[in-house]
Amino acid sequence: MEFREVQPIYLQIVDFVCERILKGAWGQEDRIPSVRELAIQLEVNPNTVMRTYEFLQQKEIVLNQRGVGIFVGRDGIKNAAAYKRAEFLQKDVPAFFRNMTLLNIEVGELETMLKKYKKTKTKSNEYI
Repeated sequence: MEFREVQPIYLQIVDFVCERILKGAWGQEDRIPSVRELAIQLEVNPNTVMRTYEFLQQKEIVLNQRGVGIFVGRDGIKNAAAYKRAEFLQKDVPAFFRNMTLLNIEVGELETMLKKYKKTKTKSNEYI
């Protein structure tokens, strides 16, 4: 994983974990990699992954069962989607609208592009 300097690494790992959950790689109540396993996989300090998991626990996306492991919470998928949606609406949409206005892009043009995107991604069984 390549990290960007504009966002703390633990939040980038939060995005990574949420994406895995939303794509179905880790389902509801599935065990996810331990702190150490994920730190090795992503080549980061285990303390960074610990901070990530603590953040995700606060958002009720994952839960830690002491001595057993870390799992996607019962409402983890729903909570991950809600978290990512709120982040997108707060951080990405304002800049997106600014660019739409600056470049004189109409909503209908975007609808056409979105339909085309969904059609191609549905055929390949992949979103994102």
